[in-house]
Amino acid sequence: MKNTRYDFESVMDRHNTNSLKWDFFDDDLPMWVADMDFSVAPKIQKTILSRANHPVYGYTIVPDELFEAYIGWWDRRYGLKMSRDDMAYAIGVMPSIASMIRCLTDVGDEILIQSPVYHVFYYFIEDNNRKVLENQLVYEDGKYRIDFDDLDEKLSKVKLMILCNPQNPVGKIWSRKDLDRILELCIKHDVIVISDEIHCDLTDPGVKYNPFKSADNVVRCLSPSKSFNIAGFQSSVIETVNSELLDKIKTQMHIDNSDACNVFATTAVISAYNESEDWLDELREVLYENKQTVKEYLESELPIVKLVECDATYLLWLDCSALNTPSKALSGFLRENQGLFLSAGIDFGECGDNFLRMNIACPQELLLQGLSKLKAGVTALENIHRLSGNI
Repeated sequence: MKNTRYDFESVMDRHNTNSLKWDFFDDDLPMWVADMDFSVAPKIQKTILSRANHPVYGYTIVPDELFEAYIGWWDRRYGLKMSRDDMAYAIGVMPSIASMIRCLTDVGDEILIQSPVYHVFYYFIEDNNRKVLENQLVYEDGKYRIDFDDLDEKLSKVKLMILCNPQNPVGKIWSRKDLDRILELCIKHDVIVISDEIHCDLTDPGVKYNPFKSADNVVRCLSPSKSFNIAGFQSSVIETVNSELLDKIKTQMHIDNSDACNVFATTAVISAYNESEDWLDELREVLYENKQTVKEYLESELPIVKLVECDATYLLWLDCSALNTPSKALSGFLRENQGLFLSAGIDFGECGDNFLRMNIACPQELLLQGLSKLKAGVTALENIHRLSGNI
Protein backbone atom coordinates (compact mmCIF):
# COMPACT_ATOMS: atom_id res chain seq x y z
CA MET A 1 0.00 0.00 0.00
CA LYS A 2 1.48 3.31 -1.07
CA ASN A 3 1.61 6.59 0.85
CA THR A 4 0.50 5.09 4.14
CA ARG A 5 0.47 7.32 7.18
CA TYR A 6 0.73 4.46 9.63
CA ASP A 7 3.01 1.43 9.87
CA PHE A 8 1.26 -1.74 8.79
CA GLU A 9 4.42 -3.38 7.42
CA SER A 10 6.76 -3.90 10.37
CA VAL A 11 6.79 -7.40 11.82
CA MET A 12 6.82 -7.30 15.61
CA ASP A 13 8.01 -10.14 17.78
CA ARG A 14 5.09 -10.82 20.11
CA HIS A 15 6.70 -13.75 21.88
CA ASN A 16 7.09 -13.47 25.65
CA THR A 17 4.28 -10.91 25.95
CA ASN A 18 1.81 -13.49 27.33
CA SER A 19 0.12 -13.42 23.94
CA LEU A 20 -2.62 -16.01 23.54
CA LYS A 21 -1.86 -16.08 19.84
CA TRP A 22 1.93 -16.42 20.01
CA ASP A 23 2.80 -17.79 23.47
CA PHE A 24 0.06 -20.29 24.34
CA PHE A 25 1.01 -22.76 21.61
CA ASP A 26 4.39 -23.43 20.03
CA ASP A 27 3.55 -22.81 16.37
CA ASP A 28 5.77 -21.07 13.85
CA LEU A 29 2.94 -19.00 12.44
CA PRO A 30 -0.39 -18.72 14.32
CA MET A 31 -3.15 -17.39 12.08
CA TRP A 32 -6.12 -18.43 14.18
CA VAL A 33 -7.23 -16.28 17.12
CA ALA A 34 -8.90 -13.00 16.16
CA ASP A 35 -6.44 -10.32 17.09
CA MET A 36 -4.15 -8.35 14.79
CA ASP A 37 -0.39 -8.37 14.40
CA PHE A 38 -0.35 -4.60 13.82
CA SER A 39 0.70 -1.86 16.21
CA VAL A 40 -2.20 -0.05 17.82
CA ALA A 41 -3.10 3.42 16.57
CA PRO A 42 -0.42 5.84 17.84
CA LYS A 43 -2.91 8.12 19.60
CA ILE A 44 -4.29 5.17 21.55
CA GLN A 45 -0.81 4.19 22.66
CA LYS A 46 -0.02 7.79 23.58
CA THR A 47 -3.09 8.19 25.76
CA ILE A 48 -2.47 4.84 27.46
CA LEU A 49 1.11 5.84 28.27
CA SER A 50 -0.12 9.18 29.60
CA ARG A 51 -2.53 7.41 31.95
CA ALA A 52 0.19 4.94 32.96
CA ASN A 53 2.36 7.83 34.07
CA HIS A 54 -0.02 8.37 36.98
CA PRO A 55 1.30 5.77 39.43
CA VAL A 56 -2.02 4.76 41.02
CA TYR A 57 -4.10 2.09 39.28
CA GLY A 58 -7.10 1.70 41.53
CA TYR A 59 -10.75 0.85 40.97
CA THR A 60 -12.17 2.73 38.02
CA ILE A 61 -15.57 4.16 37.16
CA VAL A 62 -17.00 4.38 33.64
CA PRO A 63 -17.28 8.06 32.69
CA ASP A 64 -20.06 9.48 30.53
CA GLU A 65 -17.34 10.42 28.04
CA LEU A 66 -17.01 6.75 27.11
CA PHE A 67 -20.70 6.44 26.25
CA GLU A 68 -20.54 9.73 24.38
CA ALA A 69 -17.67 8.33 22.31
CA TYR A 70 -19.81 5.32 21.35
CA ILE A 71 -22.81 7.54 20.56
CA GLY A 72 -20.74 9.87 18.40
CA TRP A 73 -19.06 7.00 16.55
CA TRP A 74 -22.26 5.18 15.59
CA ASP A 75 -23.98 8.41 14.59
CA ARG A 76 -21.03 9.59 12.53
CA ARG A 77 -20.22 6.28 10.84
CA TYR A 78 -23.60 4.63 10.46
CA GLY A 79 -26.32 7.19 11.16
CA LEU A 80 -27.42 5.15 14.17
CA LYS A 81 -28.88 7.27 16.97
CA MET A 82 -28.27 5.95 20.49
CA SER A 83 -29.03 7.31 23.94
CA ARG A 84 -26.86 7.08 27.06
CA ASP A 85 -29.90 5.82 28.97
CA ASP A 86 -30.10 2.77 26.69
CA MET A 87 -26.51 1.61 27.29
CA ALA A 88 -24.59 -0.36 29.89
CA TYR A 89 -20.91 -1.14 30.25
CA ALA A 90 -19.53 -4.70 30.13
CA ILE A 91 -16.04 -6.17 30.24
CA GLY A 92 -16.60 -7.81 26.88
CA VAL A 93 -19.15 -8.95 24.35
CA MET A 94 -18.98 -12.62 25.32
CA PRO A 95 -19.20 -12.01 29.11
CA SER A 96 -22.29 -9.88 28.50
CA ILE A 97 -23.80 -12.56 26.26
CA ALA A 98 -23.13 -15.14 28.97
CA SER A 99 -24.99 -12.96 31.46
CA MET A 100 -27.90 -12.57 29.04
CA ILE A 101 -28.07 -16.32 28.50
CA ARG A 102 -28.41 -16.75 32.28
CA CYS A 103 -31.07 -14.09 32.86
CA LEU A 104 -33.16 -14.42 29.70
CA THR A 105 -33.41 -18.22 29.46
CA ASP A 106 -33.80 -21.18 31.79
CA VAL A 107 -31.63 -24.26 32.26
CA GLY A 108 -32.46 -26.72 29.48
CA ASP A 109 -33.76 -24.08 27.05
CA GLU A 110 -32.67 -24.08 23.43
CA ILE A 111 -30.93 -20.98 22.05
CA LEU A 112 -30.82 -20.33 18.32
CA ILE A 113 -27.64 -19.54 16.41
CA GLN A 114 -26.84 -19.48 12.69
CA SER A 115 -24.01 -21.83 11.83
CA PRO A 116 -21.25 -21.77 10.85
CA VAL A 117 -20.69 -19.19 13.54
CA TYR A 118 -18.25 -18.06 16.22
CA HIS A 119 -17.39 -21.18 18.20
CA VAL A 120 -17.59 -19.51 21.64
CA PHE A 121 -21.35 -19.18 21.16
CA TYR A 122 -21.53 -22.97 21.45
CA TYR A 123 -19.35 -23.06 24.57
CA PHE A 124 -21.27 -20.37 26.44
CA ILE A 125 -24.65 -21.90 25.64
CA GLU A 126 -23.66 -25.42 26.61
CA ASP A 127 -21.55 -24.44 29.64
CA ASN A 128 -24.63 -22.64 31.02
CA ASN A 129 -26.64 -25.87 30.66
CA ARG A 130 -28.65 -24.68 27.69
CA LYS A 131 -28.92 -26.34 24.29
CA VAL A 132 -27.82 -25.15 20.86
CA LEU A 133 -30.44 -25.00 18.10
CA GLU A 134 -28.88 -24.31 14.69
CA ASN A 135 -30.37 -22.47 11.76
CA GLN A 136 -27.69 -23.58 9.32
CA LEU A 137 -26.76 -21.09 6.64
CA VAL A 138 -27.13 -22.31 3.07
CA TYR A 139 -23.87 -22.48 1.08
CA GLU A 140 -24.43 -22.23 -2.67
CA ASP A 141 -22.12 -21.13 -5.49
CA GLY A 142 -19.50 -19.96 -3.00
CA LYS A 143 -21.90 -17.73 -1.05
CA TYR A 144 -23.99 -17.99 2.11
CA ARG A 145 -27.65 -17.12 2.61
CA ILE A 146 -30.24 -17.60 5.36
CA ASP A 147 -32.81 -20.39 5.20
CA PHE A 148 -35.76 -18.30 6.38
CA ASP A 149 -38.27 -21.15 6.31
CA ASP A 150 -36.07 -23.10 8.72
CA LEU A 151 -35.49 -19.97 10.81
CA ASP A 152 -39.22 -19.33 11.08
CA GLU A 153 -39.87 -22.89 12.24
CA LYS A 154 -37.05 -22.96 14.78
CA LEU A 155 -37.76 -19.56 16.29
CA SER A 156 -41.07 -21.01 17.49
CA LYS A 157 -39.05 -23.22 19.86
CA VAL A 158 -36.81 -20.63 21.56
CA LYS A 159 -36.81 -17.52 23.73
CA LEU A 160 -33.44 -16.22 22.55
CA MET A 161 -31.50 -15.88 19.29
CA ILE A 162 -27.85 -14.83 19.02
CA LEU A 163 -27.08 -13.11 15.72
CA CYS A 164 -23.58 -12.42 14.38
CA ASN A 165 -23.35 -9.38 12.09
CA PRO A 166 -21.01 -9.31 10.26
CA GLN A 167 -20.97 -13.11 10.39
CA ASN A 168 -17.85 -14.70 11.83
CA PRO A 169 -16.33 -16.81 10.23
CA VAL A 170 -17.85 -16.33 6.75
CA GLY A 171 -17.41 -12.55 6.59
CA LYS A 172 -20.99 -11.88 5.52
CA ILE A 173 -22.67 -8.52 6.09
CA TRP A 174 -26.37 -9.19 6.38
CA SER A 175 -28.50 -7.01 4.13
CA ARG A 176 -31.11 -4.64 5.51
CA LYS A 177 -33.75 -6.90 3.97
CA ASP A 178 -32.32 -9.94 5.77
CA LEU A 179 -32.11 -8.13 9.10
CA ASP A 180 -35.63 -6.78 8.82
CA ARG A 181 -36.92 -10.29 8.06
CA ILE A 182 -35.08 -11.69 11.10
CA LEU A 183 -36.63 -8.98 13.29
CA GLU A 184 -40.08 -9.63 11.84
CA LEU A 185 -39.83 -13.35 12.63
CA CYS A 186 -38.46 -12.74 16.13
CA ILE A 187 -41.33 -10.37 16.91
CA LYS A 188 -43.76 -12.96 15.54
CA HIS A 189 -42.40 -15.64 17.88
CA ASP A 190 -41.68 -13.31 20.84
CA VAL A 191 -37.94 -14.00 20.70
CA ILE A 192 -35.22 -11.70 22.05
CA VAL A 193 -32.34 -11.07 19.62
CA ILE A 194 -28.79 -10.50 20.84
CA SER A 195 -26.91 -8.92 17.94
CA ASP A 196 -23.13 -9.33 18.22
CA GLU A 197 -21.73 -6.54 16.03
CA ILE A 198 -18.12 -6.59 17.21
CA HIS A 199 -16.68 -6.87 13.67
CA CYS A 200 -18.89 -4.11 12.26
CA ASP A 201 -16.14 -1.60 11.45
CA LEU A 202 -13.92 -4.08 9.62
CA THR A 203 -15.52 -3.89 6.19
CA ASP A 204 -14.00 -3.55 2.76
CA PRO A 205 -13.34 0.08 1.71
CA GLY A 206 -16.55 1.70 0.51
CA VAL A 207 -18.69 -0.95 2.23
CA LYS A 208 -20.69 -0.41 5.41
CA TYR A 209 -22.45 -2.90 7.59
CA ASN A 210 -26.12 -2.58 8.46
CA PRO A 211 -26.80 -2.19 12.20
CA PHE A 212 -29.71 -4.20 13.57
CA LYS A 213 -32.72 -1.94 14.09
CA SER A 214 -33.78 -0.83 17.54
CA ALA A 215 -36.78 -2.68 18.98
CA ASP A 216 -38.04 -3.81 22.36
CA ASN A 217 -36.73 -7.34 21.73
CA VAL A 218 -33.26 -6.34 20.45
CA VAL A 219 -29.97 -6.02 22.36
CA ARG A 220 -26.87 -4.90 20.46
CA CYS A 221 -23.38 -5.79 21.67
CA LEU A 222 -20.77 -3.22 20.61
CA SER A 223 -17.04 -2.85 21.13
CA PRO A 224 -13.98 -1.29 19.47
CA SER A 225 -11.80 -4.23 20.53
CA LYS A 226 -11.56 -5.92 17.11
CA SER A 227 -11.55 -2.70 15.09
CA PHE A 228 -8.64 -1.12 16.96
CA ASN A 229 -6.81 -4.22 18.24
CA ILE A 230 -7.46 -3.46 21.91
CA ALA A 231 -9.17 -6.70 22.98
CA GLY A 232 -6.77 -7.02 25.90
CA PHE A 233 -8.46 -4.06 27.62
CA GLN A 234 -11.75 -5.99 27.80
CA SER A 235 -14.33 -3.30 27.13
CA SER A 236 -17.75 -3.22 25.48
CA VAL A 237 -21.30 -1.94 25.88
CA ILE A 238 -24.75 -3.39 25.43
CA GLU A 239 -27.56 -1.23 24.04
CA THR A 240 -31.32 -1.68 23.98
CA VAL A 241 -34.30 0.69 23.93
CA ASN A 242 -36.19 -1.65 26.28
CA SER A 243 -35.54 -0.19 29.76
CA GLU A 244 -36.96 -3.20 31.62
CA LEU A 245 -34.81 -5.56 29.60
CA LEU A 246 -31.76 -3.37 30.16
CA ASP A 247 -32.29 -3.30 33.92
CA LYS A 248 -32.65 -7.08 34.01
CA ILE A 249 -29.40 -7.56 32.09
CA LYS A 250 -27.54 -4.97 34.17
CA THR A 251 -28.57 -6.77 37.35
CA GLN A 252 -27.26 -10.08 36.01
CA MET A 253 -24.00 -8.54 34.81
CA HIS A 254 -23.50 -7.03 38.25
CA ILE A 255 -24.09 -10.45 39.86
CA ASP A 256 -21.59 -11.94 37.41
CA ASN A 257 -19.13 -9.09 38.05
CA SER A 258 -18.92 -8.49 34.31
CA ASP A 259 -19.61 -4.77 34.58
CA ALA A 260 -16.31 -3.73 36.15
CA CYS A 261 -13.89 -1.47 34.31
CA ASN A 262 -10.19 -1.94 33.54
CA VAL A 263 -8.15 1.10 34.61
CA PHE A 264 -6.93 1.66 31.01
CA ALA A 265 -10.06 0.55 29.16
CA THR A 266 -11.98 3.82 29.04
CA THR A 267 -8.86 5.72 28.00
CA ALA A 268 -8.28 3.33 25.11
CA VAL A 269 -11.89 3.32 23.92
CA ILE A 270 -12.31 7.10 24.01
CA SER A 271 -9.07 7.60 22.09
CA ALA A 272 -10.05 4.96 19.54
CA TYR A 273 -13.42 6.45 18.71
CA ASN A 274 -12.52 10.13 19.06
CA GLU A 275 -8.97 10.25 17.70
CA SER A 276 -8.17 7.20 15.57
CA GLU A 277 -10.75 7.06 12.79
CA ASP A 278 -8.18 7.72 10.08
CA TRP A 279 -6.06 4.80 11.36
CA LEU A 280 -9.04 2.47 11.04
CA ASP A 281 -9.80 3.61 7.50
CA GLU A 282 -6.20 2.97 6.50
CA LEU A 283 -6.32 -0.42 8.22
CA ARG A 284 -9.38 -1.36 6.13
CA GLU A 285 -7.40 -0.60 2.97
CA VAL A 286 -4.55 -2.81 4.19
CA LEU A 287 -6.89 -5.68 5.05
CA TYR A 288 -8.55 -5.43 1.65
CA GLU A 289 -5.15 -5.62 -0.05
CA ASN A 290 -4.31 -8.67 2.05
CA LYS A 291 -7.60 -10.26 1.01
CA GLN A 292 -6.78 -9.66 -2.66
CA THR A 293 -3.33 -11.14 -2.13
CA VAL A 294 -4.90 -14.33 -0.76
CA LYS A 295 -7.46 -14.49 -3.56
CA GLU A 296 -4.83 -14.11 -6.28
CA TYR A 297 -2.42 -16.54 -4.61
CA LEU A 298 -5.01 -19.27 -4.27
CA GLU A 299 -6.18 -18.83 -7.85
CA SER A 300 -2.66 -19.07 -9.26
CA GLU A 301 -0.79 -21.29 -6.79
CA LEU A 302 -3.36 -23.37 -4.91
CA PRO A 303 -6.63 -23.57 -6.89
CA ILE A 304 -7.79 -26.64 -4.95
CA VAL A 305 -8.52 -24.25 -2.04
CA LYS A 306 -11.26 -21.68 -2.69
CA LEU A 307 -11.74 -18.33 -0.95
CA VAL A 308 -15.35 -17.79 0.10
CA GLU A 309 -16.55 -14.38 -1.05
CA CYS A 310 -16.73 -11.92 1.85
CA ASP A 311 -16.90 -8.20 2.51
CA ALA A 312 -16.12 -7.90 6.24
CA THR A 313 -13.75 -9.00 9.02
CA TYR A 314 -10.11 -10.00 8.69
CA LEU A 315 -11.04 -13.67 8.98
CA LEU A 316 -11.12 -15.56 5.69
CA TRP A 317 -13.18 -18.70 5.20
CA LEU A 318 -11.35 -21.18 2.99
CA ASP A 319 -13.31 -23.90 1.17
CA CYS A 320 -11.11 -27.00 1.36
CA SER A 321 -13.78 -29.51 0.38
CA ALA A 322 -11.77 -30.74 -2.62
CA LEU A 323 -9.08 -32.06 -0.25
CA ASN A 324 -11.50 -34.66 1.17
CA THR A 325 -9.98 -34.25 4.63
CA PRO A 326 -11.88 -33.43 7.86
CA SER A 327 -11.00 -29.94 9.03
CA LYS A 328 -9.56 -31.06 12.37
CA ALA A 329 -7.23 -33.45 10.59
CA LEU A 330 -6.34 -30.81 8.00
CA SER A 331 -5.64 -28.13 10.58
CA GLY A 332 -3.60 -30.59 12.64
CA PHE A 333 -1.57 -31.67 9.61
CA LEU A 334 -0.75 -28.06 8.69
CA ARG A 335 0.46 -27.41 12.24
CA GLU A 336 2.57 -30.55 12.39
CA ASN A 337 3.93 -30.32 8.86
CA GLN A 338 4.38 -26.55 8.52
CA GLY A 339 3.88 -24.93 11.93
CA LEU A 340 0.88 -23.06 10.47
CA PHE A 341 -2.13 -22.80 12.78
CA LEU A 342 -5.46 -22.17 11.04
CA SER A 343 -8.80 -22.74 12.76
CA ALA A 344 -10.64 -25.95 11.89
CA GLY A 345 -14.00 -25.24 10.32
CA ILE A 346 -15.84 -27.82 12.40
CA ASP A 347 -15.23 -25.64 15.47
CA PHE A 348 -17.86 -23.30 14.01
CA GLY A 349 -20.44 -26.05 13.54
CA GLU A 350 -20.60 -29.37 11.75
CA CYS A 351 -21.57 -27.58 8.54
CA GLY A 352 -18.13 -25.94 8.62
CA ASP A 353 -16.16 -29.17 8.39
CA ASN A 354 -14.99 -28.56 4.81
CA PHE A 355 -13.42 -25.24 5.72
CA LEU A 356 -10.54 -23.53 7.50
CA ARG A 357 -10.53 -20.03 8.98
CA MET A 358 -7.49 -17.85 8.33
CA ASN A 359 -6.63 -14.57 10.11
CA ILE A 360 -5.02 -12.18 7.62
CA ALA A 361 -4.62 -9.17 9.97
CA CYS A 362 -0.84 -9.12 9.70
CA PRO A 363 1.94 -7.52 7.66
CA GLN A 364 2.30 -8.79 4.08
CA GLU A 365 5.54 -10.53 5.00
CA LEU A 366 3.75 -12.79 7.47
CA LEU A 367 0.79 -13.25 5.14
CA LEU A 368 3.02 -14.47 2.32
CA GLN A 369 4.76 -16.84 4.73
CA GLY A 370 1.38 -18.21 5.73
CA LEU A 371 0.29 -18.72 2.15
CA SER A 372 3.56 -20.46 1.31
CA LYS A 373 3.16 -22.77 4.30
CA LEU A 374 -0.45 -23.47 3.31
CA LYS A 375 0.62 -24.45 -0.19
CA ALA A 376 3.49 -26.62 1.07
CA GLY A 377 1.24 -28.34 3.60
CA VAL A 378 -1.55 -29.01 1.13
CA THR A 379 0.96 -30.32 -1.41
CA ALA A 380 2.44 -32.66 1.20
CA LEU A 381 -1.02 -33.88 2.15
CA GLU A 382 -1.96 -34.49 -1.48
CA ASN A 383 1.21 -36.53 -1.95
CA ILE A 384 0.32 -38.68 1.05
CA HIS A 385 -3.18 -39.22 -0.32
CA ARG A 386 -1.75 -40.06 -3.72
CA LEU A 387 0.65 -42.62 -2.32
CA SER A 388 -2.11 -44.18 -0.24
CA GLY A 389 -4.45 -44.32 -3.23
CA ASN A 390 -7.05 -41.96 -1.67
CA ILE A 391 -7.04 -39.67 -4.70
